[in-house]
Amino acid sequence: MSSVACLFSRAVLILGLALGLSACASRPQGVLTPVKANAAVAQKVDLLVATTRAPAEAPGVYFNGERGPDLTLSNIVVSIPDKRAVGSIQWPSRVPGDPARDFVTTQVTPMQVGEAKDWFKRTSGKKRRVLIFVHGFNTQFADSVFRFAQIVHDTDANVAPILFSWPSRGSVFDYNYDRESANYSRSELAAVIRAAASSPAVSDVTIMAHSMGGWLAVEALRQIALQEGRVPAKVSNLILASPDLDIDVFRKQVLEMGPKRPHITLFVSQNDRALRLSRLLSGRMTRLGAVDITREPYLSQMETSTGITILDLTALQNGDRLNHSKFATSPEVVQLMGDRLIQGQSVSDSSLGGPTTLGTTTLGAGQVLGSAAGAVLSAPILIFESAARK
Repeated sequence: MSSVACLFSRAVLILGLALGLSACASRPQGVLTPVKANAAVAQKVDLLVATTRAPAEAPGVYFNGERGPDLTLSNIVVSIPDKRAVGSIQWPSRVPGDPARDFVTTQVTPMQVGEAKDWFKRTSGKKRRVLIFVHGFNTQFADSVFRFAQIVHDTDANVAPILFSWPSRGSVFDYNYDRESANYSRSELAAVIRAAASSPAVSDVTIMAHSMGGWLAVEALRQIALQEGRVPAKVSNLILASPDLDIDVFRKQVLEMGPKRPHITLFVSQNDRALRLSRLLSGRMTRLGAVDITREPYLSQMETSTGITILDLTALQNGDRLNHSKFATSPEVVQLMGDRLIQGQSVSDSSLGGPTTLGTTTLGAGQVLGSAAGAVLSAPILIFESAARK
């Protein structure tokens, strides 16, 4: 392909993504302005939010896309309307929003480190488990808050939910800025992970990261491992959804975490339009979230890996328009996360329960692909799980 054709293709792709994401620009500002919510029409999700973003002066915004000097903690309570589809976020059309039909907040309170213990007691439940979520590229602060609240609500996960929100400007044209902002936030995320894992009150930590946040999460765990000799034992699961990660870099990061690392679950989709743009901007290097696991050399690499599960969502038709957030927008995947992944359970066909769970059809009637077992959901979702979870 000529250089002119390449430039034209890039311009078309960027324009298409910009148009696909243009709905964000039409939302009113200040949607996080707290309102009173009637318990009869809405349910609440109580979040601890840790952010490296700079404070915003505009009312109801709280934090913008610039880089803040320090890690800031807040307690944000999100009200979610009862009547809505699983996987959806109902944005207010004006401020203040209506709790009967919109996502709104009922409380936004600055927190000190010492107050986190009381928050955990209030939200953790009997299992005392923590879920840390790291959002991806092109995400404004309000987007990260409402998306994580939706995930926590729809998965019905019995966890204390912690959002780590790093300085993304929320623009498809600021890819390089966002990537550097993720790098800027690595030590702060590592500090949050350490604090959760070192608390005697916490029994288990799962980290879930989306898109560019996947690089940040893996890099924070790698940093901890290099500094302390291993990833904390309580960090048992790492879920990477559509990870915007160079596949060669990921392989090296995992090796440098050492053998005592969390089990890793990857959500991938070969038709992820956002990762196509990332591939163009990254020297045409394959992105981990768009890998075709059925092809070489990836299948052979899977055979020799341990503690990695890959869920291929390519065939799902009920995700978002860019096929980049299926992990949160597809009802089937949301249920899968709530029933199994966030709870730290296996999704291989060997662990499937009854006819209403995963594995209604299997590849080749239980055919084993090297060391990786394959199963197909009725959704369908293609699942590969390496021979050993650890």
